[in-house]
Amino acid sequence: MTFSSKIKSSYSPKRLAVKLNSKGEQFVVKGHPWVFSNNIIKIKDDAKSGDLAIIFSKNKNRVIGLGLYDKNSPIRIKMLYSGTKNIAINDAFFKAKIDIAISKREALLKTKTNSYRLLFGENDGFPGLIADVYAKVLVVKIYSEIWLPYLASIIPLLQSTSDAETVVIRLSRSLEQSKSHQLTNGEVVYGTLKNEVVVFQEHGVNFSANVIKGHKTGYFLDHRANRKQVGVWSKGKTVLDVFSYAGGFSVHALSNGAHEVTSLDISKQALEIAVQNGLLNPYKGVHKTIAGDAFEALKALIKNKVTFDVVVIDPPSFAKQASEIDLAKKKYAQLARLGAQLTGKKGLLVLASCSSRILADDFFDINNEILSSSNRNFDTVLKSTHDLDHPVSFPEGAYLKCGYYRFLN
Repeated sequence: MTFSSKIKSSYSPKRLAVKLNSKGEQFVVKGHPWVFSNNIIKIKDDAKSGDLAIIFSKNKNRVIGLGLYDKNSPIRIKMLYSGTKNIAINDAFFKAKIDIAISKREALLKTKTNSYRLLFGENDGFPGLIADVYAKVLVVKIYSEIWLPYLASIIPLLQSTSDAETVVIRLSRSLEQSKSHQLTNGEVVYGTLKNEVVVFQEHGVNFSANVIKGHKTGYFLDHRANRKQVGVWSKGKTVLDVFSYAGGFSVHALSNGAHEVTSLDISKQALEIAVQNGLLNPYKGVHKTIAGDAFEALKALIKNKVTFDVVVIDPPSFAKQASEIDLAKKKYAQLARLGAQLTGKKGLLVLASCSSRILADDFFDINNEILSSSNRNFDTVLKSTHDLDHPVSFPEGAYLKCGYYRFLN
């Protein structure tokens, strides 16, 4: 097995001397991974994406950090290192970062789990780059041209660390349209792939991911701990999984002895995958599906006076832009209200958010306010965030939050 020649870039990065304004300097000194275009006061005019930005302090003219220049993004420099040491950006530098990343995941890898996020972008020191492992397949998703000159160094290191037999490259939409490379989205750049659908384990439960055509890298790994927890609390219960996608919560519930599980999603194709994921595991319960808009489907269930022992509501991001924050908060409130009406006596309501622009405290406050006005007594039994393979190293890197609410009547 050899690495494709396509991961080798024809462009050799230059070194750029960069000076920032005071605000930009503060970001770098504090270790923030982003430098915005309006923070730069001096840089070469011919800078290209992937060039190594050497950031000098404004007054003392000393190096305070290193980053990669991105001419196509308002986040003009993605930081690799903040500090004053003499650091070389080479194979040894990247290997050290990857070694630190895998060490953070050691506890997870000792469980019956062979799927994990090896690199979580900025949070692991690789801004704009994600690496997920599904059994023996490594999927590397690239969001920026800055990494093109470095792929020939980084991908073999990731393959060796993960012991992957196959490496697949996934590209963001902007990179798919870029003419700066020869890669194609879903291309196998190392080894072979007999089937684009890969079966993997998550705490002993089997799932599948389409690593070539699936959303993101093929699956959402971030909710793993919450899926396991819901599964543990679903034995003998009736469960509703709203925005179920590929059935993460549903399949864990079924595998842990749920009496009946209903997966609800607007995508019929996603529901078919959820059913197939369920069949990868032995279970005795009943798996039902509802295809339709979640808000309307929940209202219909309430109208028919249907309730469940466990209700999980895990919507997609409602606030991808700052202008959407207020509407997002209203949607979360609406879902909390609908969820409370669908949760039976002494039942469990699980509410989640993956909107990074909605702060965790705000999300939990919304839930508490709505549930407190429902005339039902409840306890907040758990609040959770990211799993081990999604470490958070800067404020904007935190997006996932999940609240568990037990009704007493």
